[in-house]
Amino acid sequence: MRLAPALAAFLALAAPARAQEVDCTDPQTQTALTHCAAADADAADETLNALYGQVRERLADDRGGLDLLRDAQRAWIAYRDAECAFRASAVQGGSAQPMVEAQCLADTSRARSADLRGYLACEEGDMSCPVPAE
Repeated sequence: MRLAPALAAFLALAAPARAQEVDCTDPQTQTALTHCAAADADAADETLNALYGQVRERLADDRGGLDLLRDAQRAWIAYRDAECAFRASAVQGGSAQPMVEAQCLADTSRARSADLRGYLACEEGDMSCPVPAE
């Protein structure tokens, strides 16, 4: 689940600026706002990846389920990237575009994480849940 290419490019260019500690409790510049939004997106992506791994582990004995999960996740990533590009298009070319895109990535990743958490919390006998109970 990689960050969208535009955000990744921005982060690579901003690496020297990020060397200084940024206070994300009170960012004062667009660069700081973008840095903090990217850090939030990274954290949300890490959580999402960990949950995805847990769901995969639960499906380890179900090759068909693993394939369906993989396909769903790939489709979700394509949706997330397209949705976030669309949301950020309102400020396309502006200094806020990477921040808006990163905020969207964080929000959509948290929503997907909630879905995966729900799968991990399925109770035995829940026929609407594709992930076996623990």
